[in-house]
Amino acid sequence: FGHKRSRWNPKMRDYIFMERNGIHIIDLRATIHKLKEACEVARDIASRGGKFLFVGTKKQAQDIIREQAERCGAYWVVERWLGGTLTNFRTIRQSIRKFVELTETLREFEDIEDPMERYQRMAEKLGITKKEAIKMEREKNKMARYFAGIMEMEEIPDAIFIVDIKKEYNAVREARIVGITSIAMVDTNGDPELVDYPIPANDDAIRSIQLITSKITDAILEGKGMYEQTKEEEEANVAG
Repeated sequence: FGHKRSRWNPKMRDYIFMERNGIHIIDLRATIHKLKEACEVARDIASRGGKFLFVGTKKQAQDIIREQAERCGAYWVVERWLGGTLTNFRTIRQSIRKFVELTETLREFEDIEDPMERYQRMAEKLGITKKEAIKMEREKNKMARYFAGIMEMEEIPDAIFIVDIKKEYNAVREARIVGITSIAMVDTNGDPELVDYPIPANDDAIRSIQLITSKITDAILEGKGMYEQTKEEEEANVAG
C-alpha cells in the first residue's frame, strides 16, 4: 500500500497498480523490477571497492538501517541528518575527528558503572574537575548520536541508500550536488526523479523497509566478495 490519493505525486503514476478506498496500491511488478535494477547497481559499485552510506532517521527505519549497514560494512545515519554531511564534508570530518579523540580519551572509563566513581576517576586521570568530566561525557554522548555511524568515513562515499526521500530530502539534495549514486525507497508521495535508482515501495511499513534494505545489503555483500576475489587474484599474479 502507498499513501492516500490526495497525497500522491503524479510522477509515481507508472508505479501505481490501482486505487482502493482512496489509497494507492503500488505495483509489485514495478517494485521487483526496480529493486533488481538497484541491486545490480549496488553490486557493481561494491565490486569495484565502492563505499556506501545508509540513511533512515524515521523511527521504524532506524534499527534496520543500523543493523543492515553494519552487516555489509556501510556507514549509517539514523538520527537527524546534519547539513553539510556530504556538501561540507571537510568541516564535518573535523567534528568527527573530535568525536573520535573524545571517545578514545574516555574509553578506559566506560566499564565503571557508578557515575560518581567514573567522574571521580576521570577528574583524577585527566586533571579536570568533576563538573568538567560530566560535561565531557555528555558532549561525547551527544556527538555519538550523530557521528557513531560515520566515524570511520574518511571521504565522501560512492553511493547512498535512503529510506523515505521526503523525510530525508536534505540527504537526497546533497547526494545530487556532490554527484554520488543514489538508491532509495520511494513511496507514492515521493518524486522518483530526485534519485538515480528509485524503488517504489511503502517506506513506512517495517516489513517493507526490512525487505528492501536487506536485499540491497545482500547485493553489496556479493559485490564485496567479488572485489576481494579480484584483489586476491591480482596479488597472486603479481607474486607469481
